[in-house]
Amino acid sequence: MKKLAVMAAVLAALSTHAQAFDVAAKYQQSCSVCHANAVAGAPKSFDKAAWEPRLAKGMATLVSSVTNGLNAMPPRGLCMDCTADQYQQLINYMAAPK
Repeated sequence: MKKLAVMAAVLAALSTHAQAFDVAAKYQQSCSVCHANAVAGAPKSFDKAAWEPRLAKGMATLVSSVTNGLNAMPPRGLCMDCTADQYQQLINYMAAPK
């Protein structure tokens, strides 16, 4: 019974963490360093034309590029605690025009 209560608490904490993901805040913390000004070939945030050819490769390819690194971007970018789903949210956020 005690193990079940501990497991429930862990799952609740994970659920809260997943719900608490603030894509705009994580973008400012991790992605904007390079993407806000298109540093080192990074596609500029909120520039639809810069993101279109990348999005055409498919989301799985983009998430893989973030996870493994690509060109000047190190593996996992600057978001070491992001999940694949959170990377996808960040990519969609940056690719959307403002």
